[in-house]
Amino acid sequence: MTEMTVDQPVIATERLTKFYGRHRGIVEVDLVVQPGEVFGFLGPNGAGKTTTIRLLLDLIRPTSGRARVFGIETTAGPVAIHRRVGYLPGEFGLYDRLTGAETIGYFANLRGGVDRAYQRQLLERIDLDPSRRFGEYSKGNKQKVALVVALQHRPDLLILDEPTAGLDPLIQQEVFRLLREAQAEGRTVFLSSHIINEVERMCDRVAIIREGRIIRIDQVEALRDLSHHQVELQFEGAVPVEAFRAIPGVSDVKAEDHILRMRVQGPIGPVVRAAAAYPLVDFVSREPSLEEVFLAQYGHGPTDVG
Repeated sequence: MTEMTVDQPVIATERLTKFYGRHRGIVEVDLVVQPGEVFGFLGPNGAGKTTTIRLLLDLIRPTSGRARVFGIETTAGPVAIHRRVGYLPGEFGLYDRLTGAETIGYFANLRGGVDRAYQRQLLERIDLDPSRRFGEYSKGNKQKVALVVALQHRPDLLILDEPTAGLDPLIQQEVFRLLREAQAEGRTVFLSSHIINEVERMCDRVAIIREGRIIRIDQVEALRDLSHHQVELQFEGAVPVEAFRAIPGVSDVKAEDHILRMRVQGPIGPVVRAAAAYPLVDFVSREPSLEEVFLAQYGHGPTDVG
């Protein structure tokens, strides 16, 4: 087994490529994730995030290129890698007749045992009743089981594919706290998501993948030019266009009849306060999907599998 040195990346890929027949998975992906980093992997559905994760874990083999985890070639030493990884797949399905406790215990035993006190703490913090059968759980509770399985052995590397899917906002916040605690202990997190705000909140650096190719790797602050709100105001009377154009962060202001539409970068509070000064019929604000963001920024959305 190859030992990892202090300054060696936890994850390093070189021109990593995967095709499924004629269909694109990922193309020449180069990534470097450092020890103790929370690294975000952001892209629309179908961009290649899950394909990349499966290659890192040697669940599938690359068409070309290479990947190393803990300095170990993924195709040469997957068992050594798996011993040190906690993995949350995007789709988690197990035996419906086993209870949550039996499922979690099964994986704990595969690991050679875990700290039971920490296991119980995880169950309490994410509010999971482990006595019910897996097949009886909602999607959110199945996700909780998967999170405990990934976290319970305190792995050196957490690889999480859409970790908050199906969770209510309070549990999402608790998961974020657990991941920050893992980082504080010196462990590394590789977090795949299609939700801009999730990555912005949690990560130190982020790679953005589109159509199987990395288009940007940067500090998480760089996401702020992607994250924005689309706001639509309907006024009882005349539309005060210039009053809103003057607000910092407001752009793409368009007026039609009694409706004003705009793009708001950064805090939406100044727009809310400005709107309060006028008689309104309706105020609608929403965050666009990542697909819509990519369509606006790059001309078209994601295609193909991944």
